[in-house]
Amino acid sequence: MLRRIWRENSLSIVLFFLFATVLMGQIGVGRAEYNHERSERGQPPLSLAPYLTSGHFIEATFENWESEFLQIAAYVLLTIFLRQKGSPDSKKLEGDDPFDEPSKNPRGLGAAPKWLYENSLTLALLTLFLISFGLHGAGGMHLYNEEQAAKGEETVSLLGFLGTSRFWFQSFQNWQSEFLSVGVLVIFTIFLRQKGSPESKPVDAANEETGG
Repeated sequence: MLRRIWRENSLSIVLFFLFATVLMGQIGVGRAEYNHERSERGQPPLSLAPYLTSGHFIEATFENWESEFLQIAAYVLLTIFLRQKGSPDSKKLEGDDPFDEPSKNPRGLGAAPKWLYENSLTLALLTLFLISFGLHGAGGMHLYNEEQAAKGEETVSLLGFLGTSRFWFQSFQNWQSEFLSVGVLVIFTIFLRQKGSPESKPVDAANEETGG
């Protein structure tokens, strides 16, 4: 049973294990950094549980999740309409593509449920982006207000924080790196290969070939 579970799910198991490991590392060093900042402001250090609900942790975590979900959602959506010659992730440049064929409806779904099912991947990713966007803003607002209060300056509401250059600097610096990495991957997969990976074209495939 365990061998079968591993064989059928090893990719997701390893990825989520790496996620959990790196997240624990972030929590450890993030708490140390935040407590150092608090000590400089004359504030007491936070234990683990309070830190996990602090603006420092929430802002840092969700500003990154936000950019990741935006990147994946945008890529899924853009590959519906746009093409890249030689990329295994692109639909064909010419002729009919099997991805564009009308979908069957074996469950007999109505028009609205069928549309939701056909677009469920993008909708789910955009929902996760919006949730992360909101939590990034909420966490950032709490941290910003804490810093403002320590300096005796005015605090802001959530909408006020969303209008600050600080919030958008955090967002844009993450978004640009995500779109850069996807763009680089698209171009690299035209010319470069990785034997054994389904994300790469076959080693002997011509650069001009579109499709896996």
